[in-house]
Amino acid sequence: MSYEKKWAGNEKLNKTEKKKLEKDGLEIFNDIPNYAKYGFSSIPKEEWDSFKWAGLYLQRPKEDGFFMMRVNVPSGILTHEQAEVLAGISKDYGRGVFDITTRQAIQFHWLEIEQIPDIFNRLHSVGLSSAGACGDITRNIVGNPLAGIDPNELFDTSPIVKEVFDFFQHNEDFSNLPRKYKMSISTNLHNAANAEINCVSFTPAVKVIEGEETKGFHIKIGGGLSARPYLAETIDAFVLPAQVRNISVAITTIFRDYGYREKRHLARLKFLMADWGAERFKEKIEEYTGPLLAKGIDVSKAWNAGYFYGVHPQKQAGLSYVGFNVPVGRLAADEVLELARISKEYGNGEIRTCNSQNLIIPNIPSEKAEKMLEEKIFERITVRPRSFIGYSVSCTGIEYCNLALVETKERMRRIAEYLDEEVLLDVPVRLHMVGCPNSCGQRQIADIGLQGIKMKTKDKKMVEAFEIYVGGTLNNGGKFNEKLKGKIEGSLLAPVLKGFLTYFKENKHLEETFFEFVERMGLEALQEQLDEISAKVNERVS
Repeated sequence: MSYEKKWAGNEKLNKTEKKKLEKDGLEIFNDIPNYAKYGFSSIPKEEWDSFKWAGLYLQRPKEDGFFMMRVNVPSGILTHEQAEVLAGISKDYGRGVFDITTRQAIQFHWLEIEQIPDIFNRLHSVGLSSAGACGDITRNIVGNPLAGIDPNELFDTSPIVKEVFDFFQHNEDFSNLPRKYKMSISTNLHNAANAEINCVSFTPAVKVIEGEETKGFHIKIGGGLSARPYLAETIDAFVLPAQVRNISVAITTIFRDYGYREKRHLARLKFLMADWGAERFKEKIEEYTGPLLAKGIDVSKAWNAGYFYGVHPQKQAGLSYVGFNVPVGRLAADEVLELARISKEYGNGEIRTCNSQNLIIPNIPSEKAEKMLEEKIFERITVRPRSFIGYSVSCTGIEYCNLALVETKERMRRIAEYLDEEVLLDVPVRLHMVGCPNSCGQRQIADIGLQGIKMKTKDKKMVEAFEIYVGGTLNNGGKFNEKLKGKIEGSLLAPVLKGFLTYFKENKHLEETFFEFVERMGLEALQEQLDEISAKVNERVS
């Protein structure tokens, strides 16, 4: 560690910050072998949160001693060997559960402390790591899942993502940040990395320099969701590919040294950016990097939300990539092993994960694509999902997460499948379900966001319920969805959504998107309809 902790003398530091002054989060890696030797009971309760720096959370209930683990997958790119190792960990230790997250990472459950050293060894053997997948540190770097093969990318960003990711891995100069820190680096023209909701994003841009058009990036800073969401702001800078690492280091240093450490709920980079503004933040970056070029031209197009269903030509002649739906991001270990076999037999073995919780198998000779799709596994993991299950996203929920208030993952799957039987639309409607305000399921950017809460019924029982938010997008700089009044009991959510979406179907224009419909109709009209539909559903069941 080679930096001064400028905040060390702050008497208002929160409890977590005081602990981090005494012991760096990454030191948990030194402790885990001993804990594994002597079992879960040997772990002091005050050390439970430290496991986050190793990508580990205790799942619900904490006292049972089972861990959730996230594994970083920068840009979502997995080799054949990596996919097999991950499937093996899930099969041997994780009860076969294999989840794709909304940041392209892989998530396991049911792990025990005695198993962790072997899991680390397996990950290390194929160049994977869980370090920093959780905690106040640089998280998995989101990128273009099609990096290097994408006809709609400005240039291949995978080597840049690797360079930046490798720099921050196990780097104690940047393992004590005020709060979690999320980056994305992508030149996919359709914003596949959801740039506006990351702390720092590098997005595709061009600029004429000395008479020649040069490809590079713009920088967006200060995005983030949770209970107080912010959309990232673009600063006035054009970044060459070779500058990305140094500028990333500069921005991270600013967050480390000037970010807020008094109240954890106000500690994300988005709050510093909101207070400073884009101009002051750029000036501060230049203190570390020297003068930056002024902005060029943003070449981004309409947002695709990370969806790539179907067979598509790569930029390499004769090769195709195939985009599949993984219902709410959950696979079984045996399914992953089968996907790994197929990806090797028909392609080069790679599997790529998307922040839509889906996956891609790339590098398939185009003449083999249809034959590959005849494999039995693609009856469930399909290239042509039905509308609602194909555009549904869910966080982990109360099944495993200590923060969640309600069950989400299976509920979202069941509701989506129900809606696919009941409502036929000419456009997809993106449904995101979250179990708490932290929004791991990114409900703020959904067409319809469903946020879990607890609700007291007429007979004073506490039940799981949901708030409904409408009209989220990341097109044109982004707009977060807005809350409709009322709480919908969890058991009634499916029929209420059916009624609400039927109203959309009957009143929309041809090919009008749900976002456009919300903008045209206004919240007042939608509120009136939701109230009426909810009353009718309640009347039927009472």
